[in-house]
Amino acid sequence: MSNLLATSEVLGVPIARLDPARALSEAQRLYEDDAPATVAYANAHTLNLALEDPSYTDVLRRADLVLNDGKGLMLAGAILGHRFPADLNGNYFTPMLLDRAAAHNWSVFILGARPGVAERVAATLRAKHPGLEIAGTMHGHFSPDEEAEVVARIRATRPGLLLVGMGNPLQEKFLARCLNDSGASLGLGVGAYLDFQIGEVPRAPSWMNRIGLEWVHRLWQEPRRMWRRYLIGNPRFVWRVLKSRVRGGVRSLPS
Repeated sequence: MSNLLATSEVLGVPIARLDPARALSEAQRLYEDDAPATVAYANAHTLNLALEDPSYTDVLRRADLVLNDGKGLMLAGAILGHRFPADLNGNYFTPMLLDRAAAHNWSVFILGARPGVAERVAATLRAKHPGLEIAGTMHGHFSPDEEAEVVARIRATRPGLLLVGMGNPLQEKFLARCLNDSGASLGLGVGAYLDFQIGEVPRAPSWMNRIGLEWVHRLWQEPRRMWRRYLIGNPRFVWRVLKSRVRGGVRSLPS
């Protein structure tokens, strides 16, 4: 993360405090830089996982830009005394980045989800973002032994922006290992964003999103998979943030 950015450290991970316009400008700066760069979203679930996996914490700390994702991080910022200017969740910021990609002729490779999804997502994104160039697509269900072949396939398409939707922490760890060899200028882990685009995972109504209750909708849709993340993970995250506040465990860099 650039030392020039205002950041707050939440549970050991520096997260940028940026409004949408500055976040988009920073992503473009990273894209245009000579070295490949990684952007990550951090939400309550992400940081809970990172606390239990030091290698994941290290991956997030080494990312070039980490954005606050979700109302849990907005609450954490308030608790820690360094509020985030906006909720830069993936479903809000990723379309902005894709609009920028279309406007500046960045080619996009889509990697992730189950077989057949990425191709359908590509058609949807072309319609939503006129002029968007899709360099290639591939599902995210491959074995470690196949990783080198996957990276070679990505590199052959000469992408600019690599979207990886394989869930946390797999997508961020994949980018940490493979972005340099992929040939892409910017890598972004997008989680379930690919599935949302074609209705594989139904989105919550807009009013629920506005007031921070999208998690309730996801819990209702997938209770067996999501109950632990939300009913145990969310309170645990808030408790951990409160403890870090009491212990003085927040560090901030001014802009």
